[in-house]
Amino acid sequence: MKPTHIEHLGIAVKDLEASIKYYEEVLGLECYNIEEVKDQKVRTAFFKLGDTKIELLESTDPEGPIGKFVEKRGEGIHHVAFAVEDTQAALDDAAAKGVQLIDKTPRKGAEGLNIGFLHPKSTHGVLTEFCCKDK
Repeated sequence: MKPTHIEHLGIAVKDLEASIKYYEEVLGLECYNIEEVKDQKVRTAFFKLGDTKIELLESTDPEGPIGKFVEKRGEGIHHVAFAVEDTQAALDDAAAKGVQLIDKTPRKGAEGLNIGFLHPKSTHGVLTEFCCKDK
């Protein structure tokens, strides 16, 4: 398993609308998609920058993962997502190499991607996501 590129950087924010305004008005990027991922208790907004996307994440529940992250650490980079050809194969490969998984099997994420996370305790403090489109 070898990632093809950074698919996106996930950034936790308190206020999605205020954050979108910053990325559009200050950085000149265009928000092309806003969606809610109910099972992850999050609203997302996406910006494209070359081959990489920026995903803003606003919690819809203070007890959700992004709500807890923002409460504990404040706003900022939440995760790095790597594009892979097969999320399950990438998770299996990481597990075989002794990496602690958050997700043993892929689940659906924003933009319909199959996603799976590696635990930051095994990735030098960086929450790492593997993702791919359905085959």
